[in-house]
Amino acid sequence: MKKYSKLIIAAVIALLFIGTFVFLWQKSQPKEVVYSEFVPEQKDIRKTTIITGKIEPRNEVNVKPQISGIITELLKEPGQYVTAGDVIAKVKVIPDMGQLSNAESRVRLAELNLKQAEVDFQREESLHNQQLVSDDEYDKIRQQLRQAREEKAAAEDALQVVRDGVSKSNAKASSTLIRSTISGVILDIPVKVGNSVINSNTFNDGTTIATVANMNDLIFRGNIDETEVGQLTLGVPLKITIGALQDMSFDAALEYISPKAVEQNGANQFEIKAAVSLKEGSNIRSGYSANAEIVLASVEKALALPESAIEFRGDSTFVYIVKGEGKAKTYERTPVVTGLSDGVNIEIKKGVAAGDKVRGPEIITDDKE
Repeated sequence: MKKYSKLIIAAVIALLFIGTFVFLWQKSQPKEVVYSEFVPEQKDIRKTTIITGKIEPRNEVNVKPQISGIITELLKEPGQYVTAGDVIAKVKVIPDMGQLSNAESRVRLAELNLKQAEVDFQREESLHNQQLVSDDEYDKIRQQLRQAREEKAAAEDALQVVRDGVSKSNAKASSTLIRSTISGVILDIPVKVGNSVINSNTFNDGTTIATVANMNDLIFRGNIDETEVGQLTLGVPLKITIGALQDMSFDAALEYISPKAVEQNGANQFEIKAAVSLKEGSNIRSGYSANAEIVLASVEKALALPESAIEFRGDSTFVYIVKGEGKAKTYERTPVVTGLSDGVNIEIKKGVAAGDKVRGPEIITDDKE
């Protein structure tokens, strides 16, 4: 039994040795190189670029108060539509003590001047009735009385405006009522009841009561690289897609290209703006992130090949045209003139005919045997 066991073990070892030798020999044999082949086709080639940006209203206005004070009431909320002149908030005036003192002083002075003008007029009227003064002198005194009365009324109005923010004569145009200056949708109301607000002046921009925008007139704003901006012209169409509305796309037309670059992440970028054509029933919100696809160049019905079939050598380009069939197949290296490329296909202007077969990349097989 021991003798037979030794023979079996020796036979197994021999088989393993022979099998390994055969396997390594097969692996060492050169394999036939197989290439993919392409036939030139007529295609429309478009070179496009994608620009990231956002959607925003063309006309967005910050509504500010005309006086300083405290918010006493908010009559509107973000998202509501308002027309120009609609009241958004009410402000209670906190008078400036210096202005209040000056206004009160002006009223007192106007009252004194009016009393004196009334006395002068009564005296002049008595003399005029006795024909002791001319009509011209009488008219002058009467005019002074009218001016004194007007000055008193103006002084009282000024006092009311300083103290209350509104006067009897301009109650309809009260500066305590903060009105929208345009028609549109309220995007934001950054203040609350009880907040102090100040009017715009030389030293500050004033407090924003509300931001109102016309959401029917939207633009796409983005930046394009300096290597591509030279291929743009005003009026070219864009296709806008919005991340939050993936099932919808919008047409747009380029209407602005910035004449000055800004540096972003070490690259020069130029701002562009495009007018967005809204679809009926679409609900677009201000600030949506969006992508714009722009066709930088295009050629129709061009004789095209996959770019992978092109060999680039410096400024020259070549293809390998297939000659013969089967084992007699050869490849003829031929210079070609190329044109526009979309990154996948490239235009062939010269060097290849419509019926030629062109060698492509080597076909790599995954040999797992």
